[in-house]
Amino acid sequence: MTTEVRSLREFKMPDVGEGLTEAEILSWYVKPGDTVTDGQVVCEVETAKAAVELPIPFNGVVERLFFPEGATVDVGTVIISVAVAGEAGAAPATATAPAVEAPADEAEPERREVLVGYGPRTGVTQRRARRTTTTKTVAAPKPAPAAPAAPVAPAPAAPAPVAEAPVGERPLAKPPVRKLAKDLGVDLRAVTPTGPAGVITREDVHAHAAALAAPAVEPVEAAAAPTAAVVEAPVPVPGAGDVRVPIKGVRRATAQAMVASAFTAPHVTEFVQVDVTRTMKFVRRLKESGELGRDVRVSPLLLVAKALLTAIKRHPEINAQWDEAAQEIVIKGQVNLGIAAATPRGLIVPNIKDAGSRTLSGLAVALGELVETARQGKTSPADMQGGTVTITNVGVFGVDTGTPILNPGEAAILAFGAVRELPWVHKGKVVPRQVTTLALSFDHRLVDGELGSKVLADVAALLEHPKRLITWG
Repeated sequence: MTTEVRSLREFKMPDVGEGLTEAEILSWYVKPGDTVTDGQVVCEVETAKAAVELPIPFNGVVERLFFPEGATVDVGTVIISVAVAGEAGAAPATATAPAVEAPADEAEPERREVLVGYGPRTGVTQRRARRTTTTKTVAAPKPAPAAPAAPVAPAPAAPAPVAEAPVGERPLAKPPVRKLAKDLGVDLRAVTPTGPAGVITREDVHAHAAALAAPAVEPVEAAAAPTAAVVEAPVPVPGAGDVRVPIKGVRRATAQAMVASAFTAPHVTEFVQVDVTRTMKFVRRLKESGELGRDVRVSPLLLVAKALLTAIKRHPEINAQWDEAAQEIVIKGQVNLGIAAATPRGLIVPNIKDAGSRTLSGLAVALGELVETARQGKTSPADMQGGTVTITNVGVFGVDTGTPILNPGEAAILAFGAVRELPWVHKGKVVPRQVTTLALSFDHRLVDGELGSKVLADVAALLEHPKRLITWG
């Protein structure tokens, strides 16, 4: 009789982005006893930059899940073990771990290997408290450090707890929709799906949350101000007490970056009001004619982006970076144009690589793809790295202007305010015109007032007379 031989393979939390040291497990797609194959996605994690799905690199049967959903895990820490057949022809081993997630109460005593250049981490990985969203309760208290992998217990007597179905019996929904449901306190098993093949959509979750009188998170606009990111926590209800919002993931990274930027780079902001009547007519003409493509989304933001890129071509010194170690100003060879976008996970700033070399049509396509990817919560870490200059569209919120904070490592950021019909002197007469306010913040270490003023004045002139986009470009 052939004796079955098996061995355990462990899969560790990889470094899914440059320099990241931890990630939060959002969803498990497998449970102990499930058979997995090389390349199969087993979980979704959220880093400080994006949500990422992790594939397993070998075949076998899931033996154990070391952490529950909601746990924050250091890079290099084992998150799942798989029983792998040890000899040819042997059947995969039957998992002996319980079907319910039961992470160990103690940290692994042996030295743990880590990935991508990180040394071994000492101490215990602490699991952050999971959030149960209701209209009256606050976040669950933080668990004791000595129990990093304890099972998550739902808050008792909560009006709208996040009650997840057992793995393998979950309703069909994409990871961003599951995350949205968690944030709104919606049980996906109670939601009526309207998507194809019975898939639950974002709209289904919002509709169910509204029916329960729970606060909802609206879809992200094309771009948002750094200080106006969509809040993923519940909206406070008058008289219901305090609401605590855990600072983690994208929100924590944004806060740290903004503080570092504000207290490192000396900010200067300049403002200008612009008559954009001709630009708005140009946008309407492009929409009606379809000359940029039938499926291409055309908006005023597109022409603002093109105007800024044209101004940078005339004044490349503003597309620069301060190198503190070398005490040098690095003028970048290409413009990676960032667009600040509010998402349910917080503010992100993905960028269009080498945007300065794109035609108006190519820029429109890239901008549309960037916005759609951000709305779906699928922006990759690579898309948020290497930005050189940013636009934040505060106008979508009806805001006239602001003093935007620089994205770390960049020399300038342009705020595009709301377009309003205002009395304006045009050809010697006071007439109603479409007017907006632009604000340009820049790092005064490498951009002086003259350079900043020239760039802002060029953007204003191009938006006032959009035909110059062709002659100046």
